[in-house]
Amino acid sequence: MKIELQTTTSAPAAAQPLLEGARKSLGFVPNLYATFANAPAVLEGYFGLSAAFGKTSFSATEQQIIAIAASVDNKCHYCVAAHTTIGQMQKVDPAVLAALRANEPLTDGKLEALRLFAKGVVSQRGWVREEEQEAFFAAGYTPAQALEVVLGVSMKTLSNYANHLAETPLDAAFAKNAWVSARNGEEAAACSTEGCGCANN
Repeated sequence: MKIELQTTTSAPAAAQPLLEGARKSLGFVPNLYATFANAPAVLEGYFGLSAAFGKTSFSATEQQIIAIAASVDNKCHYCVAAHTTIGQMQKVDPAVLAALRANEPLTDGKLEALRLFAKGVVSQRGWVREEEQEAFFAAGYTPAQALEVVLGVSMKTLSNYANHLAETPLDAAFAKNAWVSARNGEEAAACSTEGCGCANN
């Protein structure tokens, strides 16, 4: 589907100040935002979900676990690369990021319970298996945090699905962490082509 990448001047009027705010904050307008800007309500909704997720009880590492686990499960090349970059900026353990990208277990038992619960919310449409729920709560998480996981998954579902429709090109800022879903259904750690923004290299 051809969806235009909007700019701070070409976007609908309601989206322009949101894009300008992102440009001032980040130094550039990510292509995800430029895509969302075609529908200002969607851009505003994503910003709202993102801000709310940032206020949850989860640490920066836990937030990136939820975001990347959901994006890997949804096979979103853009969001895996973007959140890997964000995770690096937030000093998330590189081993955690590598395992998430490869869809492999985390060595920390509590974080692994969170990863599996987040993946369960995605793949099981919220009907997370009893054993995964029990592991999540046994690890020390609460029912309130289960709902916060749903918030994070909701945020990523919006961006993951929009990126699938738009085939959003990867920004240069995220290119070093490019990622693709391998053809056999397992997750590849990274795209082998420097700067590649493809979804199936």
